[in-house]
Amino acid sequence: MRTKLYPTLALALLLAASASAQIGRRFPSERKVVKDPVTGTMLTFLTSTQAGDSKIYQTHNQWTADSKWLIFRSDRVRNEAMAVNEQTGVIVQVSEGGYTGMLNVSRKEMKLFFMRNPKSTAAPGSMEIVEVDLAKVFADSEKGKMQSVDHYQRVCGTTPPEIGAGGDMALDGAEDWAYFRIGRAEATKRLPAGTKVEAAFGPRKMGAGPSGIGAMNIKTGEIKHVVAVPFQVGHIQTNPWVAGEIVFCWETGGKSPQRTWIVHSDGTGLRPLYPESEYEWVTHEAVITKDEVAFAIMGHRPVKGAKLATPGTEVGGANPGQETDWGPSGTREKPTGLGIVNINTREMVIIGQTPSGSGLWHVNGSADGRWAAGDDFSRSLYLIDRHTREMIMLTTGHKPTAADHPHPTFSPDGTRIEIQSAMLSADNKSMNICIVPVPESWLKRKYDTK
Repeated sequence: MRTKLYPTLALALLLAASASAQIGRRFPSERKVVKDPVTGTMLTFLTSTQAGDSKIYQTHNQWTADSKWLIFRSDRVRNEAMAVNEQTGVIVQVSEGGYTGMLNVSRKEMKLFFMRNPKSTAAPGSMEIVEVDLAKVFADSEKGKMQSVDHYQRVCGTTPPEIGAGGDMALDGAEDWAYFRIGRAEATKRLPAGTKVEAAFGPRKMGAGPSGIGAMNIKTGEIKHVVAVPFQVGHIQTNPWVAGEIVFCWETGGKSPQRTWIVHSDGTGLRPLYPESEYEWVTHEAVITKDEVAFAIMGHRPVKGAKLATPGTEVGGANPGQETDWGPSGTREKPTGLGIVNINTREMVIIGQTPSGSGLWHVNGSADGRWAAGDDFSRSLYLIDRHTREMIMLTTGHKPTAADHPHPTFSPDGTRIEIQSAMLSADNKSMNICIVPVPESWLKRKYDTK
């Protein structure tokens, strides 16, 4: 028999559903410590159910300013940001009203910043930048006495629709400006006269320009232009230790003619960060210290007609980059591995490479300059001692069928690495938030600085 739903009951259920999606909502701990079956590393899974979890991209900060919480994305409450306490495992919803693009966690204050589509009163094409007071959210959530959402969230400002703001967002090192991608029409107006606009590159038909970067002052809402370029901008990030230093890429979905770029916030100093050749597949750059950017020079493609040194190490299937349309790049006929370039001296070194297979894919490094890390196409995670060049596998078994790569990011103190992993997932795809420790024996190492 079908039950009749009276209007008052329907309203009550609607209000209850709305309340359940409120900022500050708490979820029980899923924290588990699991021993890696191959390496023996003790892995701390901060989430362990199939709830559509994923970490923030490795170009951005993950930990809150007090180093107690990690911010992540999840489908527990669709399109809302989550935080998990590293020690207790408690999970808290830390946004309300949705977000788009990159989550930006302040290193200086207990704050979170993101972009979102504004309320219907704003002009179509505008974007809001929102600030969340995490300290208030966590305190009131623990008390079980949440207030209205406006008590925790503040709109820093709204972008004018004509600039087409969106995509990646990054918080300046001084944490007073936020940078974002601007649309083609705005970039076209800003390009110097006579600039050749780049066409799409590679089989994914991406990379065509123009594009550019704009900025908003998160204190005042002021909008300014930073730079316009003749190609598609992607992966905007900043130097957390140097105000006004922006790193970004030419995004093609694979190999770029010139992947890495750097510019100052006033638009000066635009240049390739690491000038590359056509045979170098440079990808996944990340600012790791105040002077350095790490990136991968891929060695994931078999040389045509060559005999593999280790049969069965071909990279294919679900992994990208095998199409011939990418050109001659990505083979080990030339030097490949985890590269680190000094922003100021412009010197580059390769500090490690896996012995076979894809090579390192997503890379990162500790802020103290001691460690570097990278994942590969098997979803294994490698750690490199930058002083000795020793490299070990920290963890594997994270399933090549996972929805995404591990995307390693070091904690601010360099003692542990956050990854996303499908190791525990029954569907072999859904990922969880996982903490991998730097071995205690490595942390105790002393070096002769002479």
